[in-house]
Amino acid sequence: MRPIRLRGVIAAVPTPVTEAGEPDTERFLRHARWALANGCDGLNVLGTTGEANSFSAAQRRRVMAAAAAALDPARLMVGTGTPDLATTIDLTRLAHEAGFAAALVLPPYYYKGVSDDGLFAWFERLVAATADAPVPLHLYNFPQMTGIQFSADLAGRLKRAFPDRIAGAKDSSGDLAYAARLARIDGFDVFPSSETALGKAAADGYAGCISATVSVTAPLVARYAARPADAALAAKVAAARAAIAAQPLIPAIKYLVARLHGDPAFERVLPPHLPLTAAQKDALTGIGLEAA
Repeated sequence: MRPIRLRGVIAAVPTPVTEAGEPDTERFLRHARWALANGCDGLNVLGTTGEANSFSAAQRRRVMAAAAAALDPARLMVGTGTPDLATTIDLTRLAHEAGFAAALVLPPYYYKGVSDDGLFAWFERLVAATADAPVPLHLYNFPQMTGIQFSADLAGRLKRAFPDRIAGAKDSSGDLAYAARLARIDGFDVFPSSETALGKAAADGYAGCISATVSVTAPLVARYAARPADAALAAKVAAARAAIAAQPLIPAIKYLVARLHGDPAFERVLPPHLPLTAAQKDALTGIGLEAA
């Protein structure tokens, strides 16, 4: 049975790949299980950290199938947004069929300067085409990557038009004032992309966080989520995130996951990303990796 809402600390997990660049589902599941066992309330599969937009639709389906079969899909959000509506519909329908708790949907990001009315029409078609596969939808706001920002007006309009489908948003803009405006929409769950926002979750109404760095700092962040007023924990969380984010983020996460599991194969990335240099790895030597 699908939960009413995903909430709490959610790790945006990476997707390990083989030497041939195919999804390595065995390693993916190994790390996903670690994250769920070490403080994460849920996982975001095939998001930006998961290099979703570097995979074909068929490759994404393989990762989705493996995750749903081996993990509790009620604890999983999956990225289904692509620039074309047909593929987004297909992946979103699969998310429902596989039992995922929610789908995370990017806007159709190739065209820039599009209006709120145009974006509304796109999501209206997505909702209509998946009416018989009603997985909850979360808007994925990442204007640095897409060139498109969901206005608070548009988010509210979508929520009012489709209250049973539009569940909330992941906001990767880094603008907490904007995220707080979204969180004031009735029944709209907002997840900032930084775990440092957990200190303001109660005041600003956030549902939790969806963070790449939590994929390797889950035990620490779980403790902080339980004690958000603890200044010492807050400082440790902020320092770890800043150190990781100072390097190319996806290669850094994959390097730290490789270190965590003692398996260099986790380091592989897909072009245009490149593995970290020795100097970049040295900059991360102070990051403590631990189990809960």
